[in-house]
Amino acid sequence: MYTRRSGLILGFHGCDKSIRDRVVNEKGFMLKKSENDYDWLGHGTYFWENNHERALHFAQELMKNPTSSIKEPAVLGAVIDLGWCLDLLDSKFLKEIKITHDTLCDAYNTFGLKLPKNIVSKNGEMLVRKLDCAVIQATHTLNISAGGKDYDSVRGVFFEGDDLYENAGFKHKNHIQIAIRNQDCIKGFFIPRDF
Repeated sequence: MYTRRSGLILGFHGCDKSIRDRVVNEKGFMLKKSENDYDWLGHGTYFWENNHERALHFAQELMKNPTSSIKEPAVLGAVIDLGWCLDLLDSKFLKEIKITHDTLCDAYNTFGLKLPKNIVSKNGEMLVRKLDCAVIQATHTLNISAGGKDYDSVRGVFFEGDDLYENAGFKHKNHIQIAIRNQDCIKGFFIPRDF
């Protein structure tokens, strides 16, 4: 009764200016869903919730990678209805994720398979999240096989970056991120105003 998210939110996606402009100006052109095995919220189109600056920094950081397709960093804005959301800031859904994890562990053990792992980098961050991706994807599969409604989106908090100050509980790049699984949740795109 209380788990459906009401209202619209703003999401921001860091990308190349040419992609941003095509999404806004070309009818039918959409962002591709990310389907990497390390996507921490599972497969979907990723947005930073109400965080234009973080989306821009992401695009700027990505541009430094020689294999990146980003030549001119930009931000695409989106008006989003989360719909039926697997919200990892809600206790109900955290319990569901835990049950899925335990079920996945049992299945992997039964078949003698190695469970995917999250990888912690030298600076202590967990940016490659293969286990989390597998758990989220399995949650979707188990939900549907049990006759549940398919989740439209996934929402979670990500603690990233260096401590904001000594002994801080906050990081420089903390953010809420959403992965849109159902493209109908995106009600419109816009080019954010410059400040």
